[in-house]
Amino acid sequence: MNTVTTPRVAPARWADRTGRTVLAVDAVATLGAFATGIPLVLDAPDEHVLTEFWRTTAYLVFAGLFTLLAVAPRKQRGLWELILVHKIAVTGFALIVIDKPAAVLTAAIDGVLVLTVVAAYVLCRGWRAWRPAQLDRT
Repeated sequence: MNTVTTPRVAPARWADRTGRTVLAVDAVATLGAFATGIPLVLDAPDEHVLTEFWRTTAYLVFAGLFTLLAVAPRKQRGLWELILVHKIAVTGFALIVIDKPAAVLTAAIDGVLVLTVVAAYVLCRGWRAWRPAQLDRT
């Protein structure tokens, strides 16, 4: 007897739950980074206040992106990849300028985010967002 197996479209429940939890933790941690940025904005000299504000509010954007992925990981076409491109670029640049202030911390934090997003991408099968017609209703 010849059996044909169809590839599983959705991840196993445990993998999906784990990946979504990792993304939720990333979102909460990013909100923490936003909170630590507020005093930096308030204390920034006039020539840097707008840059500090922009950087600090960007944490809210990333917290939102992580939340969107946690809620619907296989319905966000391109979002995974955009986040990874940004986090890999920041990590890489921080490593290039490792002797600059905060470069080690930035490389470590964004490097961890690269690892957690890649892990969640694999666990949640994030690449399936590009094939929405094949998705099951999870």
